[in-house]
Amino acid sequence: MPAPDLDRFTSRRSTVYGSRGVVATSQPLAAEAGVELLRRGGNAFDAAVATAAALNVVEPTSTGLGGDVFACYRTADGEVGALRSCGGAPAAATVDAVREAVAAGDDEAPSMPFRGPHTVTVPGTARGWETTVTELGRLTLAECLAPAVEYATEGYPVSEVVADQWTHAEELFTDDVARDTYLFDGRSPRVGETVQLPALGRTLERVGEVGADVVYEGAVGEAIVDAVRSRGGFLSMDDLAAFEPEFLEPISTTYGGSEVYELPPNNQGLVALEALNIASEVGAPDATGTERLHLLAEATKFAFHDGHRYITDPAYETIPPLNSRAWAARRAAEIGDEAARDVSFGVLDANAEDADTVLLCVADDAGNVVSYINSRFAGFGSGIVAGETGIALQNRGASFSLQPTHPNRLEPGKKPFHTLIPALLDFAPDDDTDDWAAFGVMGGYMQPQGHVQVVSNLVDRDLPIQRALDEPRWRYREDGTLAVEARLPGATKLARHGHDVRVLPPSSFGGAQLARNCEGTLSGATEPRKDGAVTPY
Repeated sequence: MPAPDLDRFTSRRSTVYGSRGVVATSQPLAAEAGVELLRRGGNAFDAAVATAAALNVVEPTSTGLGGDVFACYRTADGEVGALRSCGGAPAAATVDAVREAVAAGDDEAPSMPFRGPHTVTVPGTARGWETTVTELGRLTLAECLAPAVEYATEGYPVSEVVADQWTHAEELFTDDVARDTYLFDGRSPRVGETVQLPALGRTLERVGEVGADVVYEGAVGEAIVDAVRSRGGFLSMDDLAAFEPEFLEPISTTYGGSEVYELPPNNQGLVALEALNIASEVGAPDATGTERLHLLAEATKFAFHDGHRYITDPAYETIPPLNSRAWAARRAAEIGDEAARDVSFGVLDANAEDADTVLLCVADDAGNVVSYINSRFAGFGSGIVAGETGIALQNRGASFSLQPTHPNRLEPGKKPFHTLIPALLDFAPDDDTDDWAAFGVMGGYMQPQGHVQVVSNLVDRDLPIQRALDEPRWRYREDGTLAVEARLPGATKLARHGHDVRVLPPSSFGGAQLARNCEGTLSGATEPRKDGAVTPY
């Protein structure tokens, strides 16, 4: 089946408004699940968990109980906060142990594999969902998971982009358990075909009934550990039982009079903040057209160089103040009219340039806004499905390095470098206007680049929120090229600035979502490059 040609769609999208709530995400059935919880009396956090769980079923290529979850939010009482529910490497996973396990023949310095049992880190999703509902929601976990259980057991029609993403499972899944769970007569589902995921539905129902302990201390956890260890991995029940989510203080910067909030390391939110600071220093907010694009791209390039050299688990390394104004001023001095050629990009061995992730954003009439991200890293993760649970396990550990001097070197218990960055935007922090948006842009290294572009579209250009997501995008690639969408105006002029410009299809430029509460008026926007929808209430 050929990949969907997204450029053939000419549908006009407009900003969606609701009086009680809005849910924006990459699959319409999942957005409907979130709104269903709002109708039942839940708040934005209940709706976020319901939407995330539904995505586990209707977009299983990108997310699941075998992955991690992060949130950045502003509560109805004005608290700005963040949740990180991301597990670390197994306690027995040392560099030497993994090297010995993956070494092949005369290979003296094996690299961290991209798939398989040694890439499975402790999954944070189930505990993260439970913590979100318990600490911030109104309803029970069972109520929040009920729509996902219904989709999994009764079936749903597969949407177009998801069907395309599903095709690689035909090669990835090699054992009978995985193939029986996610393939149908040995193939991926076709567009519009109704599928059921009964094993996953039973697990979701069990998690709702008894709580996340069943994943971290019970039978589901035992199935996860057995699936990993039977293939030579090191994950143990002790690793699962020791896991707890963390509530964090977001990091932020001011851009064009608005405040942008991101997650701190081990996430790459610092890259977005440093890029915005550099862009401010070089005058990008006041520039227009190709000149503005050039300055934003160069600011992002230098921020990537720094962030992807320093960002790691802060419990293991000291990370410099990359989002400080002084740091940005030094970097801005290196930016000129010609594109810099000698700025390296990407995290060595991280395998993170492109990834499959889901993002959802919710706003409710109480004043809560939340950006909520779930992922297994690559599509369907490690390629391992945990027994009869229906859970496909993540491969986030592929971002570790087996080089002893690398900042993201593998260490027992260490959290891997994470691309996932939910974000908030306070449009008017210096006056009495109450105007907040939860947003994000998914897709590996596209994420901070997407944040920079969406913020600039909203703040510098004052675009309506849906148009801010619709605008053609660019992104730096690890090979030094500046990829653009074919419809981006000024691509030839960017080449005259010295950028090595190449055209890529829309699917290469991420998946954005946004939910806003401006003085009690709720609105939402969704990614035109996905199957997504904004569902209002």
